[in-house]
Amino acid sequence: MPHFLIQFAQQHEEFRLPELEALATIEDVQMTYDPNDYSLESPFLIVEIESAEKAALLLKRAILIKTITELWAKADSWDGVIDKVKEHPERWPQYLDVSFKFSVVTFGGTIEHKDKAPLINRFAFTGFMGKIDLKTPEEEFLLIADYGIDPDVTVAHTFYMGRLVGHGKRELIDKFNVKKRKYIGNTTMDAELSLIMANQALCGPGKLVYDPFVGTGSFLMTCAHFGAMTVGSDIDGRQIRGKGKASIQSNCEQYGLKGRVLDALVFDVCHSPWRKINGGMFDAIVTDPPYGVRAGAKTLGRKDPAKQATEPRMAVDEGVLAHLLPDYVPPTKPYEMSEVVADLLMFAVKNLVRGGRLVYWLPTVTEDYTIDDLPTHPCMELVANCEQAFGQWSRRLITMEKVADWDGEMGLGAPTGDMNKSKTGPNQVGHFGFRDRYFAFSAVENAKRKKELKEAYQRGGPQAVAAYMKELEARKKEAVAV
Repeated sequence: MPHFLIQFAQQHEEFRLPELEALATIEDVQMTYDPNDYSLESPFLIVEIESAEKAALLLKRAILIKTITELWAKADSWDGVIDKVKEHPERWPQYLDVSFKFSVVTFGGTIEHKDKAPLINRFAFTGFMGKIDLKTPEEEFLLIADYGIDPDVTVAHTFYMGRLVGHGKRELIDKFNVKKRKYIGNTTMDAELSLIMANQALCGPGKLVYDPFVGTGSFLMTCAHFGAMTVGSDIDGRQIRGKGKASIQSNCEQYGLKGRVLDALVFDVCHSPWRKINGGMFDAIVTDPPYGVRAGAKTLGRKDPAKQATEPRMAVDEGVLAHLLPDYVPPTKPYEMSEVVADLLMFAVKNLVRGGRLVYWLPTVTEDYTIDDLPTHPCMELVANCEQAFGQWSRRLITMEKVADWDGEMGLGAPTGDMNKSKTGPNQVGHFGFRDRYFAFSAVENAKRKKELKEAYQRGGPQAVAAYMKELEARKKEAVAV
């Protein structure tokens, strides 16, 4: 099969291959590659696909792919590239008379402008006679030099030449940019990650997608953009209703998705009103469960079990059941993260169709996390586990697929990590008690920073403080890069 060069965006590196695999599934593209050729430190990957037309299908909704190029040559020098291109003159005739242009692309380094034209002219042997069109050519040929990520390297180590198949859809990141959205909240998901999740969930026309922690509805929008019908729910109706004219509804109008975003409902997913349907109802569940950092997870009930009513109560001086009053607010209690994740998985087992996907974020303490922390079920198969690191903590995008029908009885699989609720257990999962541990990290860091600022001021006044702040910013960037 022909070889193609994929150039990914050099960010969210752990998410790139899972998205690529999801795109191949969505578009039914047969693709092979050597996993050993993939590196988080490089944006390039060579794959085999049956045709350029099939390769182009991967770009229709790709977020982390910048370009796909039909690969004509790869070598460790431009001379080597030219020699390999000359080995296949049968590729050239179909492009002899079309308008075209050559583009020089670099990663991790630069080629001076004065050197680009002489480089391009070295490929004149192809005999292309069509019009050179720098704006809208019928064909574009790429000369790519890879310098790697080491800033001290000034010489490229790998060179490529090929015909551009097309570009990904990274412009969607700007379209769904939360800064341009009419209605957002403090937990609204970043546009790029929302779009990646929609791809991971295999969203498309004819599918029904559900977000049980809908918030301001980010996933409803991105999943609907790719053609799915979407619906969400949340125990807190305030974010769903919005403020004034700003709401989930106004976002639907902004993106022209009113016909696909069905509704957002207010209820506790632990006591959901969804009808039980044999074989499941939803094609995908896409969600970001509340971690308790910006918004705490809640479920119906009372903190003190002794105060939990066992039967409906009459409202004082009203003569009617309390829960029937229009201003009734049901009691809620904290919802521990490990319980949220376990309940979410069981909900997916019961309500996903076979082949449906569960895509959710799992926050975890970095030093405590192990793969065994993930709750499992015989009906669900892990597809991808991608980490977004934030130093001492991280969040993981978990993608699971339902591979067998639920028998109506089978619960979660053998314990994966310690799923008990004891805070004194020696083997707690990496996301247990996440909220308390997150704020403990923040308190320690703030105390350390105050001490360092004070020492910097005593050492050299305002100038030393400015230097310290610059160093601190550099450390933050380095931590994110790692």
